[in-house]
Amino acid sequence: MITVHYLGVSQSERITWLFEELGIPYKPASLKDLPGNDTGKAPFIEDSDANITLSESAAICDYVIHQYADGRLAAKPGDKHYADYLYWFHHENSNLQPAMVQAMYTRFVEDKESPTMQIMKSRFDMSMRNIDDKFKDNKWLAGEEFTAAEIMSVYSLTTQRYYTPVGLGDYKNILRWLGDCSNRDAYKRAMEKSDPEMKLLLSAEAPEKSLLETNGVTSNLWKRE
Repeated sequence: MITVHYLGVSQSERITWLFEELGIPYKPASLKDLPGNDTGKAPFIEDSDANITLSESAAICDYVIHQYADGRLAAKPGDKHYADYLYWFHHENSNLQPAMVQAMYTRFVEDKESPTMQIMKSRFDMSMRNIDDKFKDNKWLAGEEFTAAEIMSVYSLTTQRYYTPVGLGDYKNILRWLGDCSNRDAYKRAMEKSDPEMKLLLSAEAPEKSLLETNGVTSNLWKRE
């Protein structure tokens, strides 16, 4: 059995969601110091049957999908939307997430009009518009079927906003997509298991403050009332 080590209010939610969608048994566990987890970050999995440990969300998704799920939730070479799947599966960590992290730290920069700040803002706005435009004529990121590209992407537009408080009022297509994702039974089960106390950020409204401006996850900012 695979043990999924996770942290609350983090990207770890992707992996519990993946397992719930695939219907593969797993053992959830809070993160601890483990051999093979040199960075000490989550998510992190232990596959006791194969004597393998692995970190990084995208790597874990690929490993589980192809090792235990016969490629389910991934487009295959030759599929009509294979290129779309590859692009959006990797877009999260290579484009959107870096833009969100930059926006998180620019909140603490005094000169909002500096050239550097304007470049960062432009990159962030472009990334968000790119995603919103994708959903004008598409239900999912890679064709008409839900894929792991969704699992990789939802975090940055929901839970990450506790760190980067941005609103989604200008992105109605993203909001529609988030609604479709969050209505899935597997998503609901995953969030109840990984973050049962968390108020899910699925609406347009942004949090009042960043967790970096409070006491982090020890504050009540992210908790249900």
